[in-house]
Amino acid sequence: MSEIILNKKIRFGKPTIKGTRITVDEVLGALSGGMTFEDIEKEYKLKRQDIIAALKYATKVVSEERVGVLAISR
Repeated sequence: MSEIILNKKIRFGKPTIKGTRITVDEVLGALSGGMTFEDIEKEYKLKRQDIIAALKYATKVVSEERVGVLAISR
């Protein structure tokens, strides 16, 4: 199973796929840019489970995000 790690010695502590220097945001950027899972697997030498781990990590981060109202516009 793939893991996402944070290590300040790898890519300045950005979340990366364990055993690589590929960051979660690189994977998300590739997907949002139109690359398929297969394209990313070939381009970045990743496995499907690595891509899914990046998506799960991003989902967790976004789901824990707190949004506050700064002002009410009328």
